[in-house]
Amino acid sequence: MSLDTMDRRLLAVLQKSGRISNAELAEAVNLSASACHRRVQRLEAEGYIRGYVALLDPRRMGLPTIVFVELTLSTQSEEILDAFETAVKRIPDVLECHLMAGTADYILKLAVEDTEDFARIHRQYLTRLPGVSTMQSSFALRTVRQTTALPV
Repeated sequence: MSLDTMDRRLLAVLQKSGRISNAELAEAVNLSASACHRRVQRLEAEGYIRGYVALLDPRRMGLPTIVFVELTLSTQSEEILDAFETAVKRIPDVLECHLMAGTADYILKLAVEDTEDFARIHRQYLTRLPGVSTMQSSFALRTVRQTTALPV
């Protein structure tokens, strides 16, 4: 099913305020509370809304350093790709893993305490990933823009 203007308005508000009450949401988009509730339930059922989360502050959690790790595999056989992806999913420190087009095969995003913490993760997990031929790590100096909100 395609999204209409009202669905997009609902999604835009929910992305910014996931804990908003149904009454407040209905008022924000100028819709009755019952119609709003039905639409949100439909958006959830159809998978437009995957879930609701609390976004934690990495600094307050003691993980102020963001590291991006670019990995190139020795081969892109299905067996190696599957083994790599299975192993990455087991690393608790990896926030994101993306299969890439370009020079790197994969890019990982990690939040770590400091360089020593990253060295531990590197030794304990990253060097043991199957099929990796090269690895390059970059530390973020500052986050200029970060959002979880998709354009609707």
